[in-house]
Amino acid sequence: MKKLNMLMALFVLSLVWACGGGSASTEGSAAAPPPKSMVEEEADPMENKGIGPVASIKLEEVNEVLVADGLKIFEDMCTACHKVEKKFIGPSPKGIMDRRSPEWIMNMILNPDEMVIKDPIAKQLLIEANGAPMANQNLTEEQARAVLEYFRTL
Repeated sequence: MKKLNMLMALFVLSLVWACGGGSASTEGSAAAPPPKSMVEEEADPMENKGIGPVASIKLEEVNEVLVADGLKIFEDMCTACHKVEKKFIGPSPKGIMDRRSPEWIMNMILNPDEMVIKDPIAKQLLIEANGAPMANQNLTEEQARAVLEYFRTL
């Protein structure tokens, strides 16, 4: 019974710590406020192409076949963390085409692990998501392009 109680206590403590319940040591000085945003350092987020295989995309008329494919992929792979109308665990994709370059969006879909380490926008999004990184769904470039096309319709 003692082992069970100890395991339960460790489990609860790990949950509290994982959700930000820990506090940083200030060693006698006031804690500095976190930076307002890493994104503010970048002049224009629409110029950021991200880090990954997509260097350039030419967008033409919305392709309804790709939109349908992208909607299905989004519903199957992304809705556990993303909701169209509101921020959930991750940000809402609604209006993302006004906030990010198409290349950045695809690189975030295709290469989230490296993006949250090296890209300033992705780093800030990780902070805003309380440290919950975007899952790498191992989509192909074609699948990511379909998701991007769906995002264009939101």
